[in-house]
Amino acid sequence: MLGRVTCLKTVPPFSGCSLLALEQASLVSAISNGLRRRQLVFDRSPAPQLIASPPPHIVHRRLLTRNGISDPLGAFSALLHGSPEAKAEGEKAEGQHSKLVGRNRSVHEFQKHKVLPQHVEQYKELIAGYYKGIHESEDFHAKLTGSWEIVVGEVDTFVHIFEYEGLTGFEKTKAQIKASHASLLSPISLGHLEFFNHEILPLIQTRTSQLNQEFAFWQCAEPRTDLGGIVELRTYSLKPGALLEWENQWRVGLEARLRSGHSPLGAWFSQLGELHQVHHMWHYATLEERRATREKAWTIDTWSGTVTKTVKLTEKMHANVLRALPFSPMR
Repeated sequence: MLGRVTCLKTVPPFSGCSLLALEQASLVSAISNGLRRRQLVFDRSPAPQLIASPPPHIVHRRLLTRNGISDPLGAFSALLHGSPEAKAEGEKAEGQHSKLVGRNRSVHEFQKHKVLPQHVEQYKELIAGYYKGIHESEDFHAKLTGSWEIVVGEVDTFVHIFEYEGLTGFEKTKAQIKASHASLLSPISLGHLEFFNHEILPLIQTRTSQLNQEFAFWQCAEPRTDLGGIVELRTYSLKPGALLEWENQWRVGLEARLRSGHSPLGAWFSQLGELHQVHHMWHYATLEERRATREKAWTIDTWSGTVTKTVKLTEKMHANVLRALPFSPMR
């Protein structure tokens, strides 16, 4: 018993420093064991697959445009604005439609003037001399087809249609009007442009200009002064790309209208200004005749088919009743 006690006494007691060292050693050992276990788990997972980069010549080819010029933003630009090939195809298709349905002979400018109500009579007086001067002058490449006042629809508004010898004639006429002098204009004491800007423009609220072309299947009537009556101008805003189908359907529709007694004066489609528009102009003796004639059209079998098929191509439409001004070549 004394020996055992003596033996225990020979074992040195743990000091505070010794206990702290032991705890630190145990913690380090546990961390090391944990890291080894995690390493074993990671070692068992499959190795990540690496994607090989394309060869340099492939990357270079992707950055080339069709002209062979490096364009790293080309793909992004095509996404925003469309590729050059797509835009070229769209312009080509639009041009082909115009060639297929148009007469390619003359350009018709539709001018629309919204006049201040209190100045309507003054406007009529001034615009008569102004447009007659252009129409009758040999210095300009333009002929006035007609001038009308809207009496049902957009009232206090006037529509003037000029015919030019193509786009070249339109540009020449505008340049000549701008450069005209008083010596060319009798009895007007100012040049054409100065007269319009000083005398007529203050009477107008808004004005628009649109260049149109005749449909090939629907020839415009020649100006004549014995029409009388009223004119209906119907304007259709078509869905983009619907022009060719519209023309195909109205070939049949026009025949039905003629059989029912309608008197067409012209049909145009827009090329500059507000696009995707079609204008039809009809003559009637009275509003009552218009009603009866349109009602008779529904007795023609093909007319209902034209309406059904063309309404799907239309986004909106307007119908204005016009009365010719006294100086209009078509009245």
